[in-house]
Amino acid sequence: MPLLFAGMCATPAFAAPYLSLSGGVGFPNDAKLSNTNGTANTSSPFVYKTGIPFGGAVGYASDCYRIEAAVTLQTNKSKSIGGTAFVDDTTDIKTVSYMANGYYDICMDDSNLSPYLTAGIGLASVKIRMVAVDLADQSKFAWQVGAGLGVKVSDQVVVDLGYRYFKTADVTSKAGDWKATVGSSNILAGVRYNF
Repeated sequence: MPLLFAGMCATPAFAAPYLSLSGGVGFPNDAKLSNTNGTANTSSPFVYKTGIPFGGAVGYASDCYRIEAAVTLQTNKSKSIGGTAFVDDTTDIKTVSYMANGYYDICMDDSNLSPYLTAGIGLASVKIRMVAVDLADQSKFAWQVGAGLGVKVSDQVVVDLGYRYFKTADVTSKAGDWKATVGSSNILAGVRYNF
């Protein structure tokens, strides 16, 4: 991971460091399953329940721009596959993402409100489990985009409310016979402390 965030060191000298924590509600996309064994591809939606993503970040803010390195964990329990509901939570998908994010804060004079746009790239460790057996366990390229609103409550503290769309490259099963799409729409609330 050091290479992923190497660019963080090239920050202007006047930039101010910050720490942030966030959590919220994660609405995973239906995970479409496709055969990879050479036969005609078929797809069957793997539906997951709402999860709770949470994470932290360290970054630098300069004027109306920010860059940060962030780690986020999200786990979603299974709901159904191919229209057949699960009777218990025997299957889940766990995603740990390591992202380099950039932000553009829309600076507003004489206002404590600061809308923003964000985008990021990185790696995600994705694990799909069924009855304590790992069906898939891979690290994949990941990206996200989003928008939100920062509310300045003091010279050092900003409360944040935002939306992120998160997506990874398709994850292949350990047996190599199927692959699954992984994506999520997340609504997050957080706190940012500026030093």
